[in-house]
Amino acid sequence: MNLKEMEVAQLEERNAQILEEIEVDGADLDALQEEARAIREELDARKAEAAKKAEIRSQVATGEIPVAVVEKSEPEERKIPTMEEIRNSKAYIDAYAEYIKNEDDTECRALLSENATTGTIPVPEFVYDIVKTAWDREGITRRVRKSYIQGNLKVGFEISGSDATVHTEGSGEVAEETLVLGTVTMIPKSIKKWISISDEAMDLRGEAFLRYIYDELTYKIAKKAADELIAKIEACGTVSTTTCPGVPKIVSTTVSVSLVASAMSQLSDEAANPVVMMNKATWAKFKAAQYAGGFNVDPFEGLEVEFNNTIKSFDVATTGQTWLIVGDLDQGALMNFPNGEDINFKFDDISLATSDLVKVIGRMFVAEDVVAQNAFVKVTK
Repeated sequence: MNLKEMEVAQLEERNAQILEEIEVDGADLDALQEEARAIREELDARKAEAAKKAEIRSQVATGEIPVAVVEKSEPEERKIPTMEEIRNSKAYIDAYAEYIKNEDDTECRALLSENATTGTIPVPEFVYDIVKTAWDREGITRRVRKSYIQGNLKVGFEISGSDATVHTEGSGEVAEETLVLGTVTMIPKSIKKWISISDEAMDLRGEAFLRYIYDELTYKIAKKAADELIAKIEACGTVSTTTCPGVPKIVSTTVSVSLVASAMSQLSDEAANPVVMMNKATWAKFKAAQYAGGFNVDPFEGLEVEFNNTIKSFDVATTGQTWLIVGDLDQGALMNFPNGEDINFKFDDISLATSDLVKVIGRMFVAEDVVAQNAFVKVTK
């Protein structure tokens, strides 16, 4: 029942029920808090209205109704809200939440402007922050360079080239550079992740609903993008071809404290900010080797460690499988988002209807690849 259709006694009764429901395990506390706030606002409005009526009755009974004094004033200049103000308004956030659910952008466009009949529907600012935070939370994706170019992206990389020379004026011509280039073609693909949410969660409104589904799905998509990049690094050959940069390889069947240093020695000069990437179980092996040596050396050579459990652990890896990667993610890799970093959603309220669940599918187009040779070194068994 709509709150405005409820009697005061019903509103107060529902308030008492909420106090009991919040103690139940698994209760949707955000929804109950929002409902309690709405009931309080409605009760306050009813009290204010009753007080106003009582004041008018008293004035009518005593003949003391005040005479309104009309003052002439200059017409107030109408302030046109900025796009940022519109995007962050409650009305737009509520409209955007409904647009995400039913793909009807009519209300969003009406709030944006009377001329906003085409183009992308901008996300509320806090949604953009959620997405950015998710990509920053994932240790590998936050270090990778990002671009936002439509379609397939071709990235050139240097296979070989002569160095620069010092030239003295009048000493003859400078030798022409000998340069061999390769090209990586980055083809965007759709990364999808689906979750099921309750009918109650689906009934959330505005900011509460948007935070719920974006928090649930965005990080999982960023994690999958990181996994795909790791797979690309592992798949690169040790020698560059015209379509794929080379990734040198070290073969080691032991976990030694000098292994990361050996890998760093094979990185290019341009790989200026390398990190170590491994499975968490392998990290434990390195720490054990450090303890056995009496802590006399840092096995990671001061480099930060980023974990990715799609990299085989040392104990699980078999002959030829990668169990450690050292490299510069900023210099050696690239992620391209042709449609930006926002997520497209699809809602299916039929498949799981008998379980009172709604299937939510999040989808993002992204391409990721290795774009520089000798920017990574992989260690295999």
